[in-house]
Amino acid sequence: VQLGESGGGLVQAGGSLRLSCAASGRTFSNRAMGWFRQAPGKEREFVSAISWSGGSTYYADSVKGRFTISRDNAKNSVYLQMNSLKPEDTAVYYCAAATTMRGGPTTRYEYWGQGTQVTVSS
Repeated sequence: VQLGESGGGLVQAGGSLRLSCAASGRTFSNRAMGWFRQAPGKEREFVSAISWSGGSTYYADSVKGRFTISRDNAKNSVYLQMNSLKPEDTAVYYCAAATTMRGGPTTRYEYWGQGTQVTVSS
């Protein structure tokens, strides 16, 4: 599975961005997908995940109520709608494909995209 993120950019605090992740490979629809982020000087952290069917979603407490994950298996794509952005959301955002169908913050993710930069100005 190859993954490619898009949709990052510079936005003011309170604004919105929608990240997209396009996947290649026939096994996309069998895998849970996740979004992670890494800010400068910090470790990569879990942001959100979605099960193979889209029926289950997971969010880090820091983004709950502001971010929404979704997927379109017909388009081999997963999305992250980010609203009410804060300066502390500034990071490189990565999408990842899990080894399982259900996903979650502790699931192993074996395929990673190259990331897209999100910068939120105050």
